[in-house]
Amino acid sequence: MRYLKYFLLFIAIFFILSGAFFPIITKAQELLPDKTEIVKAQVLEIKDEGTTTIPELNIPQIKQQVTVKILEGEQKDQTVSFLNDYIKLKKGEVFYLNHTIDPGSGREFYAVQDAYRLPVLYFFIALFIVLVLLIGGLQGLRGLLSLTGSFLLIGFVLLPGIMHGFSPILVSVGVASLIIVLGSYVTHGFNKTTSSAVIGMIVTVVFTGIMAYLAVHFSNFSGYDNEEAMYLNLNARGQIDLIGILIGGMMIGFLGVLYDVAIGQAISVEELHHIAPHIERKTIFKRAIRIGREHIGALVNTLAIAYVGASLPLLLLFSTPPVDVGMILNRELFATEVLRILIGSIGLVLAVPITTFLSTIMLVKTNGKDLPKEVIQKEKIALEHFEHTH
Repeated sequence: MRYLKYFLLFIAIFFILSGAFFPIITKAQELLPDKTEIVKAQVLEIKDEGTTTIPELNIPQIKQQVTVKILEGEQKDQTVSFLNDYIKLKKGEVFYLNHTIDPGSGREFYAVQDAYRLPVLYFFIALFIVLVLLIGGLQGLRGLLSLTGSFLLIGFVLLPGIMHGFSPILVSVGVASLIIVLGSYVTHGFNKTTSSAVIGMIVTVVFTGIMAYLAVHFSNFSGYDNEEAMYLNLNARGQIDLIGILIGGMMIGFLGVLYDVAIGQAISVEELHHIAPHIERKTIFKRAIRIGREHIGALVNTLAIAYVGASLPLLLLFSTPPVDVGMILNRELFATEVLRILIGSIGLVLAVPITTFLSTIMLVKTNGKDLPKEVIQKEKIALEHFEHTH
């Protein structure tokens, strides 16, 4: 275990430092024909505020003649006026301004890019950290460190690796495994219980990756399941493997719930063995599987509802009449989300027996061979009665 600890730390640090040599910024702006700068600006004055109706759609649209002061960038402290028809602004409000220059004519265009939401995000990030530390204590701190490490691996290894042309599937499996290793050992320490959960999660990720590849391949997905994929493909000039990104996203997406399942099963095996060290491995396995079954029902429902919540606008869009359920399910935009739920749920179900089996082998020291036959028989009868009544 001592050498395993140092080896895993070396691997994690190596990948993080290697990722530091990858440029984080994509080539999106280099490929755009116009010179574009997105900067913060503040509304100084609003004139001619009103609404219009978009022709043929009968949808109201805001129109404002705004005068703003640019707060950063090449035109810092300059004042410009333009027509805003995107989001309603208020005097004094800070927002992101899109400044575009046509390279041919030299004309400059200004438009509202987005609202400035960072203060609200910073507040809730701070609130989250404070609550985790106050309630979670040392374990909460470890969880935050694990979360930070996961974001570092995604930002410095996963994203740059894919942008540099490496296989998204292999990169996603590798990063997922590193996230599992880093998160588990940082949060729960270096011990056999954590190791059994880590091995179980890695095996589950590999199986899930194979299933995701087969499912996407036989479903004839193109990878263009959303607007972001199309823009990414254009900016990368077709050099990005969108199918690989789809598969990698499926594996990364269920890691958090997978972590919960695997750690829970490993600890269940450990606690059962501590309470009854005389019980044989087979019985411990059955008891832990019973716990896992209850866990599966709750977590699969959690995973599915989380995906439904994230896709609620899409569901509402497809629920408008006329409704053809078969045609809706067959659309790539919808079928991708359904498959994402199914692949993630299958991975969670597989994690229970895989992790429980490995934990039983690694943590349970006795196989019940030295026990009197009547003790073993009594335990088997109690287990059968328990399974029938539940």
